Amino acid sequence: MPAFDLSPEELERYRPALREPTDFDEFWHATLKEAARPQVLVSATPVTTGLRLTETWDVTFRGFGGDPVRAWFSRPAAVREPLPAVVEYAGYGRGRGLPHERLTWVNAGYAHLLMDNRGQGDQYGNGGVTPDPHATAPGGPGPAVRGLLAARDHHHRRLITDAVRAVEAVRALPGVARSRVAAVGNSQGGGLALAVAGLVPDLAALLVTAPFLCGIRRALDLTDASPYGEITAYLSVHRGAERAAYDTLSYLEGISFARRAHAPAHFGVGLRDTVCPPSGAYGAFNRYAELSGAAPRKEIHAYPFNGHEGGDAVHVRRQLDWLAEVLDLPGAVSPRPV
Repeated sequence: MPAFDLSPEELERYRPALREPTDFDEFWHATLKEAARPQVLVSATPVTTGLRLTETWDVTFRGFGGDPVRAWFSRPAAVREPLPAVVEYAGYGRGRGLPHERLTWVNAGYAHLLMDNRGQGDQYGNGGVTPDPHATAPGGPGPAVRGLLAARDHHHRRLITDAVRAVEAVRALPGVARSRVAAVGNSQGGGLALAVAGLVPDLAALLVTAPFLCGIRRALDLTDASPYGEITAYLSVHRGAERAAYDTLSYLEGISFARRAHAPAHFGVGLRDTVCPPSGAYGAFNRYAELSGAAPRKEIHAYPFNGHEGGDAVHVRRQLDWLAEVLDLPGAVSPRPV
């Protein structure tokens, strides 16, 4: 698929106007206040994975509405000093899968929490185990349209709340350097990580690629690919529901969260991405931290000939180097000669 969005030069300058609700901050403050519980952790049970160099726990924490949310927590085996932590959010339709699937951050020396997506996990990967007991509002079958007609009912209000609570959960676990927690995600996970950056003022770093829920109105005009295509399909049947849907989505807009963020930020984007159009990522990047009063370090890496996969492993290596530098970690161990 050839490049279909703005030109690279236009993307670099792109600062879209927003139809931001006047009560955006009050909405999210009230949402997170409702979710607050004195004890975020419910349990952390050691699991056997067959991996000798990694220790893993099956974690349950209290998310939206106090609902139990599952996660995998892993860290390098036999390391007892507090470690910086990476909280990772999975893509659309995925769950937390199996504990041995995502080892990059653990191998790099971080504690790692991978949050399960409530009510998802049945489309890709190896499944999830966290139900969404609130998914009863009008809307279609996919998460993007569950509760589409009212912001308080939408699936991603609950999921974003879970994502914020995941940061609190990792900070409550032993062996974690509480002041050195980064949020990481790709696609839907990128959208969640960006929301966390806008809602958690003391986040240490943000790493986001191909973020979903950024530049939503423009994305709906550009692509019919899922997840945005689920929204357009719903509106093609429910004619006249656009105003309510757009109002709901304005409370989930990633660019609005980006404007409120403080943390150093690392972005990645494929310029041929027809799933999450690149103008959304650039809109978030170019307006990042403009309301927070901060001037954090930020950078974006574009891959002109890639789609939703972006820079893939090449980009992950850039993330590893960047986060180690931002957190002032020791350099990687050089391999010994064979």
